Amino acid sequence: MGKASSKPRYSLEICVDSVASAVAAEQGGAQRIELCDYLACGGTTPSAGMISLVREKISIPIHVLIRPRRGDFLYSKEEMEIMKRDIQVCQKVGADGVVIGLLTKHGDIDIAQTEELINAAGSLRVTFHRAFDLARNPLEALDQLLQLNIDRLLTSGQQETALQGVSLLKELQVQAGEKMKIMPGGGVTPENVKEIIQSTGVNEVHASVRRRVQGEMVFQKDYPPMSGNSPLSEFEQMIADVEQVRKIRQLLDELSSEEAT
Repeated sequence: MGKASSKPRYSLEICVDSVASAVAAEQGGAQRIELCDYLACGGTTPSAGMISLVREKISIPIHVLIRPRRGDFLYSKEEMEIMKRDIQVCQKVGADGVVIGLLTKHGDIDIAQTEELINAAGSLRVTFHRAFDLARNPLEALDQLLQLNIDRLLTSGQQETALQGVSLLKELQVQAGEKMKIMPGGGVTPENVKEIIQSTGVNEVHASVRRRVQGEMVFQKDYPPMSGNSPLSEFEQMIADVEQVRKIRQLLDELSSEEAT
């Protein structure tokens, strides 16, 4: 297990969907990971085995995505029960937080269902994820999350990338103040992380910087593919790039030093 460093001025969360990526995130200097499965579809809840093994391998906080399927964020009674049970698993295997996102059919925060999952989470930290970016009115949605005492909001500012969404991100940061962490995510890279922070006033960022890795299969058959519309072959996977994580961490520390002088 690695050792967690003292808390820096700016926090870096890395989104991962494998043990190897979790280890790379910690080695690169991340303060926290969001642990998912199947990032190619935006992420779903990882297995209990995945969460528990990642917990054994790293010492930084693990926040687990609670999302039973791909697609929208309007959930049935049965899907709510799945999410509650997944939260129970997180509590049992040593996760530090959960990442949730629920909307009504009219595009507002589903306050009642969100509150149910907050209550189920108990002492776990709670992040509301980029379901927020599909909300009808972002400022009203933020008010609703503030009323629910959510710990942090992951958002791209309702744009394809956080860099494109800096205007709204800044507005959200002002509105949230000290009551909630606003954490930009979506296309955060070493090339734009400083600009995003300087343009918004946030002190946390979320990235999923990854590299393509060839698998170790010697015999590789071209057909049939095991998934539809995949940009990867069956013999490749995407792993967090420790060098890019390290570079973002370095840039955040440089920014902190510049502000201190």
